[in-house]
Amino acid sequence: MPCYWLMKSEPGSYSIVDLERDGTTSWEGVRNYQARNFMRDVMQPGDGVLFYHSSAEPPGVAGLARVARGGYPDAAALDPQSPYFDPKATDQDPRWYRVDIAFEERFPEIVPLAVLRETPGLEKMLVINKSRLSVQPVTPAEWEIVRELANRLPFRTPSGTV
Repeated sequence: MPCYWLMKSEPGSYSIVDLERDGTTSWEGVRNYQARNFMRDVMQPGDGVLFYHSSAEPPGVAGLARVARGGYPDAAALDPQSPYFDPKATDQDPRWYRVDIAFEERFPEIVPLAVLRETPGLEKMLVINKSRLSVQPVTPAEWEIVRELANRLPFRTPSGTV
C-alpha cells in the first residue's frame, strides 16, 4: 500500500512548473535527520506526493507528484563545491539521502495554507501545525481531502473566499 507525503519547495528555487517541465527531479539537499530518515527508510516508488510551495504568497499545495525512485545517497553531500556539502559524509557513510519524484498534476490554483487550516479532517496535518520539515508524512484521508480541495474553485472557508 503506498504512503503519502508532503514535500516543500520554495517556488523561486524549484516549483511545480519546473517539475512539470522536467518530468522528474532528484530531491536533494535535505539536511534534517527526520526528513532524511523518511527518504532513506520509508519512501518507495509509487508513493504519492503533495508538492507544496513554501515561502510563497500564498503558501500551499501546488500539485501532485509520485516517488519515482526510493532513497539513495545524496552525492551533493560529498561535493565540496555544493551548497549541500557535508565534510562528515563519506562514500561508506553518506549521511544524507535523496529520492526522485515524477510530475503527476499541476493544480489550476494553489490550495492555500489558509484553506488547509480551515478544512475539516486536516486538523492534524503536520504542515498546518507549523512543522518545518521539508518532507512530512500525510495520511491517506488527508491526501484525498487535499485532492478534492484542488477541484473546488473558488476556495471557500468559514472566513470567506480565499
